Amino acid sequence: MTDKIIVLYIDDEGNNLTSFKASLRKDFQVVTAIDANEGLAIASSQELHVVIADQRMPGLSGVEFFEKLMKINPDPIRILLTGYSDIASVIDAINRGEVYRFIDKPWNIDHVKNAIINAAEIYFTRKELKDKNERLLKIHSEMNQFVYSLSHELRGPLMSIAGVSKLAKMESDDPAIHDYFDMVDSATEKLDEYVYKMLDFYRSTKMENKVIKIDFRDIVFEQMEFYKQKWDLDKIDFEININQEIPFFSDDSKIKVIFNSLISNAYNFQIPENPNKYIRLLIDVKEFYTTILVEDNGVGIAQENLEGIFNLFQRATQNNVGSGLGMYMVKESVTQIGGDINIDSAVNQGTKVTIKIPTLQLNEMV
Repeated sequence: MTDKIIVLYIDDEGNNLTSFKASLRKDFQVVTAIDANEGLAIASSQELHVVIADQRMPGLSGVEFFEKLMKINPDPIRILLTGYSDIASVIDAINRGEVYRFIDKPWNIDHVKNAIINAAEIYFTRKELKDKNERLLKIHSEMNQFVYSLSHELRGPLMSIAGVSKLAKMESDDPAIHDYFDMVDSATEKLDEYVYKMLDFYRSTKMENKVIKIDFRDIVFEQMEFYKQKWDLDKIDFEININQEIPFFSDDSKIKVIFNSLISNAYNFQIPENPNKYIRLLIDVKEFYTTILVEDNGVGIAQENLEGIFNLFQRATQNNVGSGLGMYMVKESVTQIGGDINIDSAVNQGTKVTIKIPTLQLNEMV
């Protein structure tokens, strides 16, 4: 590949082609065509950075040529040579041919050089951006595969370790051995929970919205079954109130991330000695939006910590039970589905989180 800017010049006058190539061949790699059809054939077979075409040509005009060029090879930056510049022609060229610049005939060689250099800078900047976007898409695809592989490759062995630990405890009556395996179980559960958090983190921050019809009762019931297996909820008054009489559309995976993180915080940050622990989940579905409220009477959050509560790896209390991901994931999920979040909290009194999210398919409801 040449280091020079590659320029295609199209003109139906041979003398103009010869003059153009002779004047610019030292600075650029110049390719010429005697008419629009030849120009299109060249553009379909080789790399071009800048294309310059005369407006008045037999057969196709410059604007018509550019219009066809965009379908064959849209990347080169387009410059139109014209001996007249009425406003209708200018508008036509911009709208149909997406022309970058106009140069009046007879052209000035210095003006043409500057125009080519500026146009080429745009071409290479766009190409660099396109290449980076393609690499990002590739990385995003590979990250998708990695995350789901992480889920299976890590969680599978963790479940096997937990199963072996239970069997080992059944085979031994030694309390000391049981203590060791309890430590293994605790570490396994903590690692499994962190892997689960990482998957939620990916769902909330990296995956695009997949909008479906949401039944909040189904989602909450499914999550509650998971919570009952994971936690001892017998000593907590868990109040659930769902008001949904109309359809609602959103991303269910992000809504589950919101529930998981908020309910997890409400459970983990209870005051141990409080005999009247409670968690309240209220969901109210309206025509255009849904309000979700999660309230607890746990340890609460100091006012000085509220400002940074949504930062990554920010913990709201000195209690080291959290990963510092939860509220960040909640905020990201709420933002990505177009909602707002508000937190009211007081130390040793509890926390109330209010979320308002819009339906993502209003047109289907009207």
